[in-house]
Amino acid sequence: MKQNRPLSTLCLLAIALVRASAFGEQATSPANSSRPEPLPKQFTILDSITGSRTLSNGIEIQSGKAVMQITALREDVLRVRVGPHGQLPEDASWAVLPESRSASTTVSAEEDSASVGFHTAALRVRVERATMRLRITDLKGAVVQEDAANRPIEFHGRAFRIHKTMPPEEHYFGLGDKPGTLDRRDHAYHLWNTDSYGFQESTDPIYKAIPFFLTSRRGITAAVLLDNTWRTSFDFGKESPDAYSFGSEGGPLDYYILYGPDAKNVLSTYTWLTGPTPLPPLWSFGFQQSRFTYHPESEVRALADRLRADKIPVDAIYLDIDFQDHHRPFTVDQIQFAHFSQMIADLRKQDLHVVAITDLHIADLPNAQYAPYDSGIAGDHFVKNPDNSVYVGKVWPGPSVFPDFTRKSTRKWWGSLYAQFVQDGISGFWNDMNEPSVFDGPKGTMPDDVQHRIGEPGFQQRTTSHLEIHNVYGMENSRATYDGLLKLSPNQRPFVLTRASYAGGQRYAATWTGDNSSTWNHLRLTTPMLLNLGLSGFGMSGADVGGFVGSPGPELLTKWFELGAFQPIDRDHACDISASQEIWVHGPEQEAIRKRYIEERYKLMPYLYTAAEEMSRTGLPIVRPLFLEFPDATKDKHPMDLDAGNEFLFGGNLLVAPAVYPEKPDAYSVELPSVSWYNYWTGEKVDEGTWSDGAPALNDPGFIGRKITIKPQLDILPVFVREGSILPLQPLVQSTSETPKGPLILRVYPGKDCKGSLYMDDGQSFAYKHGDFLRMEFTCSETPNGITVHIGPHQGSYLPWWKNLQVEVYGSNSSSPKASIAGSGEKVESSFDALRHATTLLMPDNGSGRDVQVEWTQ
Repeated sequence: MKQNRPLSTLCLLAIALVRASAFGEQATSPANSSRPEPLPKQFTILDSITGSRTLSNGIEIQSGKAVMQITALREDVLRVRVGPHGQLPEDASWAVLPESRSASTTVSAEEDSASVGFHTAALRVRVERATMRLRITDLKGAVVQEDAANRPIEFHGRAFRIHKTMPPEEHYFGLGDKPGTLDRRDHAYHLWNTDSYGFQESTDPIYKAIPFFLTSRRGITAAVLLDNTWRTSFDFGKESPDAYSFGSEGGPLDYYILYGPDAKNVLSTYTWLTGPTPLPPLWSFGFQQSRFTYHPESEVRALADRLRADKIPVDAIYLDIDFQDHHRPFTVDQIQFAHFSQMIADLRKQDLHVVAITDLHIADLPNAQYAPYDSGIAGDHFVKNPDNSVYVGKVWPGPSVFPDFTRKSTRKWWGSLYAQFVQDGISGFWNDMNEPSVFDGPKGTMPDDVQHRIGEPGFQQRTTSHLEIHNVYGMENSRATYDGLLKLSPNQRPFVLTRASYAGGQRYAATWTGDNSSTWNHLRLTTPMLLNLGLSGFGMSGADVGGFVGSPGPELLTKWFELGAFQPIDRDHACDISASQEIWVHGPEQEAIRKRYIEERYKLMPYLYTAAEEMSRTGLPIVRPLFLEFPDATKDKHPMDLDAGNEFLFGGNLLVAPAVYPEKPDAYSVELPSVSWYNYWTGEKVDEGTWSDGAPALNDPGFIGRKITIKPQLDILPVFVREGSILPLQPLVQSTSETPKGPLILRVYPGKDCKGSLYMDDGQSFAYKHGDFLRMEFTCSETPNGITVHIGPHQGSYLPWWKNLQVEVYGSNSSSPKASIAGSGEKVESSFDALRHATTLLMPDNGSGRDVQVEWTQ
């Protein structure tokens, strides 16, 4: 029962309707917004070369007054910059790391009567003299990217647009969490961070502006990053069937071309360019319970007690805005939460972390002893109107002012505001409403002419309008939070969750897909949104389990809990006007199914954390499209995801295959690519269905793999393990703070290229950067009479929680296996489980590594 509510439910609903209405207008005409002045009417086309000069790392070209510079940062990374009036744009970026932006590789110049250009060790760059068309190929001549034949680059005053050819077989991915299909082909998008309450499949724009996309054609993957923070747009064949285009209403024409040729290399390169996702704290991978809002304090405590009483594994509880005094950030309602710091401490004793919301709007309260306002005014930290007065807009606390996050000094001040919350023991922070959302602002945000002062190393010190800063504002908010937490607790990994961001924002925060709805369609939208987020740098992401807007029925909520267990962030979250959707609603039968999937997530925690560590090094997302691991799964090498419903990979070895229409009882097809697969739940090798060798057939465009039919069941989310996988698991725990009791479990699924790995550390500090981690590598090889499992030695100084190993080998029907340690002849305890099709071996782990030989006998 909620008490002392600052705003009535009707009031909140009215605000939501206003926000939804404002968004609906934005969605129908995304390019229209109030502007301080009309765009200039100059029209410029770069259509011929009038001069050029070679550079050690590229070429500079003149086209009348315009100048274009194409440089190679690496052999597989090109940068293109254009200035329409003879001067290149400012060499600065919020997205691209300074060391990457300044990287350079020597090129070999090439020139003939028709073109100028150069080549690197991987790419050939050619610009036609007569047309200014840019054409990029690999050294074998395969086209990576080329400009469209007519008007490849054009300027309309401050605005510009670039046109590229769009072959029929090319596909496009990325741009963050845009709703809709995985493939961006045949669609057009605007990037303008927008509070998208109640968004739907066709809604555009929404919360994030990530101007990065991948191209995939006949096995060659490349990518484009348009580094421009103004309102940008991307058209993948909606306007013209043979061309795609991208551009902006203003700002620099500065874009990067990343060459694969495979998608994994492209993502690794994007990570090199914009930075990796920092390794998150281990607890953030545990189940998280949230609502708008749990209050008062007694409700939070009752929630924690119920979770623990029902033995629901859980690591975090969220506090939304109602824990604050009149919704004012960095305050606590002393009536509803009279023992706030003690409550935080008591929850930690229950192994529960608290994540608190800290919206960026500061209540406009002069002379009220509201420290964030007073210190912000004293430091001149708020954005201004054109007349230099402080801009005020209405948000949850009422009239509010907004930090000027483009100033380093302001970000430092913002970070200092977290000191008391950190001292209280709050573990993570949630930056919401940071598009920024302004209830009484034009189109639900700040006016275009609000002034921001750029005070950032590497940038010119200047004042600019909100048009330039809007899309980067949320990222700089999360940056300020992340950096502030690091300063307050230098050896603790911060956890920051942001709703709005820009390219490179993965350096500072995890994210989620925003205010989704409690519908079957939004459950269906979850997978492509998370996949495209992962392909855009945000591999640490999630979608609210159960949906935020509305109230899910029993079956919908259960299916969402199942899917949520295989997301990087597993958070159950609901709106204040929604019905309760904690795990126990709808009765014990539904709770048992939901609980089983959360438990399975905790058993898989070593596998999940190992995938997260890989992501922090390579940029490979935890949730992956199939084409990332199986680029050759179709004969013509088109991404097989386009034919495979809502299938996705969880890490590199688990394939999750939810029904495209989970609300229907109809059987559906699952396509298992290229290799053999095992049923994760039963251990059986998948032998049913039909195998295709890639020969094109009706409704089967050259798929290579096995197609099976699945009859939907409420309590089963189909999950498969690729052959050759070795998965690390652990005994069940109730939180990541609990030390597992028992052996480390290694599940071995024999097959081609059999291998696996394990990474672990203390889960909270940066000691791993100094060698205090544990890494193990595993392989297996089949022999005429059995299998040999190689367990690698411990690497690093971190001590594991286990003393013994439990190796489970799947795929044999031998009822009496014999196992021994190679070289010593030492016997290993073994048994066979016919129901799970597994041979289980138990042995001590001495840390030095060993080979275990298993012989099958009948």
